[in-house]
Amino acid sequence: MTSMVDFTKKFRFREFRVYKDARDFNKELKDLSIKMFPKEERFMLIAQLWRALDSIVLNIAEGSDRGTDKDFAHFLNQSHTSLNEVVACLDIARDRNYIGTEDHVLWLTKAAMLVDQLTAFRKSLLELPTK
Repeated sequence: MTSMVDFTKKFRFREFRVYKDARDFNKELKDLSIKMFPKEERFMLIAQLWRALDSIVLNIAEGSDRGTDKDFAHFLNQSHTSLNEVVACLDIARDRNYIGTEDHVLWLTKAAMLVDQLTAFRKSLLELPTK
C-alpha cells in the first residue's frame, strides 16, 4: 500500500509563484529557441541560453531549503543573475536576426516581470526573515 506523501511540505518551492512562472518562462523560451534559432546554434547560443534558463529554476529550488532566509535570498539573487544572462542571449539572438523586434520585446517584458518577482521575494526574505 502506497502512503500519500505531502510533497508541498517536502518541496515547498513548488508552491512559490515565482518558481511556477520561472518554469513556464523556461519551457516557452526553450520552445521558441528550437523554432527560431538556426540549427548551427544548437551547441552554442541555444546551449548557453538553456543553461541560464535552467539555472533560474534550479537556484529557486536549491535556495528554498537553505538554513536561513538570508541564504535563500542569495540563491534568488543567483536566479536573477541567470535571468540577466538570458536577456543577453536574447539580445544576441535579436542582433543576429534569429528573433524579430516584437518577439524580443515580448521576452524582455516577460523577463522583467520575473525579475520583479525575484526582487520582491528576495526583499521580503531580507526584511522579514522567518528563519
